[in-house]
Amino acid sequence: MQINEVSLQAFRNYVNQTAVFDPRCNVIFGENAQGKTNLMEALVYLSCGRSPRARTDREMIGFDAPSARMTGKISARDRDFRVQVDLFRDRRRKMSVNQVPVKNSAGLSEVYNTVFFCPDDLYLIRDGAAARRKLMDTALCQLRPRYAAALSEYHRTYEHKTRILRDAEERPDLLHALPEFNERMVRFGAVLIHYRHQFALRLGEYAAASHLECSGGRERLAIRYETVSSVQDPGADVESITRQLRAHMEAHRGAELASRLCLSGPHKDDLSVTINEREAKQYASQGQTRTAALSMKLAEREIYKNVTGEYPVLLLDDVLSELDPRRQEFVLNRIAGGQVFITCCEDDRLPQLLGGKVFHVEHGIIGG
Repeated sequence: MQINEVSLQAFRNYVNQTAVFDPRCNVIFGENAQGKTNLMEALVYLSCGRSPRARTDREMIGFDAPSARMTGKISARDRDFRVQVDLFRDRRRKMSVNQVPVKNSAGLSEVYNTVFFCPDDLYLIRDGAAARRKLMDTALCQLRPRYAAALSEYHRTYEHKTRILRDAEERPDLLHALPEFNERMVRFGAVLIHYRHQFALRLGEYAAASHLECSGGRERLAIRYETVSSVQDPGADVESITRQLRAHMEAHRGAELASRLCLSGPHKDDLSVTINEREAKQYASQGQTRTAALSMKLAEREIYKNVTGEYPVLLLDDVLSELDPRRQEFVLNRIAGGQVFITCCEDDRLPQLLGGKVFHVEHGIIGG
C-alpha cells in the first residue's frame, strides 16, 4: 500500500499544497518548525482518522481559517482510492472514500495503514503504561474495526462511570445507573483484552528477533501483556474473559465507591518488557531501551504485513538523527519492501542510500 499524492488546504501551516510521492522512499528535509511533522501528521490522519499529536481536530486547522481539508490518493490491494477529510471549527468532521461518506475512523483504516515513529517513541520503554497502551491501541484500531468500536465505547463508558462515582456523594440517585455502566465496561473491556493479548504475542515474537539481531545476538527481548489480575488466561474466548472481568468488578465495587474511582479494567493494561530477563524500564541502559523501542516499532510494521498482506506506509519523523550510526544502519536495512517517508533537517546521504524522491519544506511550502 502507498500514498501517491496528498493535497492540504488550511491544514496547520499549509495554505494550499500538493505533493506527488515516490512509491519507495520519500525524504523530507528542512529546518525545524517549517512543516515536516505537519505533513507526516496529515498522512497518519488520512489512514486512521486520528492525529498522533493533536488532542482536538480544531488544533489542525490553520490560523484564521474556518476549516481544513486533507486529500490523499492511495493505492492498496490493487485498487486506487481517494480519501478526503474535512475538519471544521464549529461542527463535526466529514470523511469520504471515493466520494462515499464514511461514518467513523474504521472507514479510513480499511483503505491503508501507517506506522508512525517519532523521537518520543524512543522513550517507549521508560514511559508510563499509557505510552505502551497507545502503541497497542493505534495499531489495533487500524487493523481490527471491532477493536476500534469497542475502544471508543469503553472510553465513553469509563467517562460516564467516573462521573457517577465522583458525584454520587452529592447525588446518590446516580448509583442506580452504575450496574449498567459496569456491565458495558465488562463487555467492551473483554474485547480489548482479547485483541491486545493476540497483538502482544505477535509483537513479542517479531521484536525479539529484531532486538537479537541489532544487539549482535547478545540480548534477548521479551514482551508480556499485563491486564486485570483476575483474567487468568487473556487468550481465552471473549465470553470467558467477560465472566472473569465481571467477577473482578463485583469484588471491587465497595473499593470503587469508597475511592470514587474506576479501579479495575483494561484502562490500566501494560506491556512488560524485559531484556535478558531483567525489567527494561528499571535496568536497561539508554542504548538498550532505544534498541528495544526500535524493535517494537519495526515489529509493529511486520504485524501489519502479516495481517493485511502488504506493508503499511512507514513514517520516520526525525528518528534517525536521534540514533547512533549502528542503529541507523539497522533501521535502514530493515525498511525495504514498502513505502517510507523520512524527515530530517538536512538533505544528507539518505537519497543516495535509498533512492526515491527528495522534498524541501520551508514555511509550509513543499518543494521537489
